[in-house]
Amino acid sequence: MPFINSITPIFYRLVKYINASGMAALLATVGVIGFSSASLASEAPAIAAAANIKFAVDEIAMRFQQQTGLELRISYGSSGNFITQIQHGAPFEMMLSADEGYIDKLHQAGFTQDEGIVYAIGRLALAAPKASPLILDPELVGLRQLIDDGKLSRFAIANPDHAPYGVSAREVLKAKGLWDALQPMLILGENAGQATQFTISGSTQGGIVPLSLVLTPEFAKRGNYVIIPDVLFQPLNQRMALMPKASETAERFYQYIQSNEARQVLTQFGFNLPKPVVKQGD
Repeated sequence: MPFINSITPIFYRLVKYINASGMAALLATVGVIGFSSASLASEAPAIAAAANIKFAVDEIAMRFQQQTGLELRISYGSSGNFITQIQHGAPFEMMLSADEGYIDKLHQAGFTQDEGIVYAIGRLALAAPKASPLILDPELVGLRQLIDDGKLSRFAIANPDHAPYGVSAREVLKAKGLWDALQPMLILGENAGQATQFTISGSTQGGIVPLSLVLTPEFAKRGNYVIIPDVLFQPLNQRMALMPKASETAERFYQYIQSNEARQVLTQFGFNLPKPVVKQGD
């Protein structure tokens, strides 16, 4: 499956870059996730999901399969890379993006059934390994001090060229007047998951990453974080959509993510939620 195989080299490069254990081992599964021993069967729909929602969607998909017996194939990566794959024929039946813009591009080009729906609103965290000298605070005062003292050598964010959470991290750093000063120290992750690996691995002194990826027991063992105020970046409205040839299973999963049970899981992983869509006649 070329569209899946194109994702996996990211993680082989990453293993060479950092020590693959703990959080890295967990996040290194941001490739293809199957939810049964037969999950690669042709009838299981292929779903593209932004790396920042990995832990939440893993939980949601597990509950979906337990309740329906239906299988899913979920690939995690950067939203920008996924739309390129879809435009080149990757047979995804559904995409959960980390923003609205990528789904809008697909819709305008005829690659989705409709404009889709916002399923979650993302948030950011400033995070660092426990041994880092970076003092964490919501206004990034500690980060500025470390830069001014010449003690910051590496700082991680997702690549803004194709990762919405990287775009938002850049907005925060520009808002605080730190973007230019950080240029020599920036380590760019291919997606939000990889940026989080870099942040927690000890190869950097910190990073700006999705809140959803630091709210895990594994992260708590190795790092600390503070929530970055939402006013420092444009809302991360995360939109999903079905592809024109989506199967019934994909359509049911699409509906399930809008259920109260799935929305509760999303809040547990730090997402804000859009108001539920009220259907005509309700």
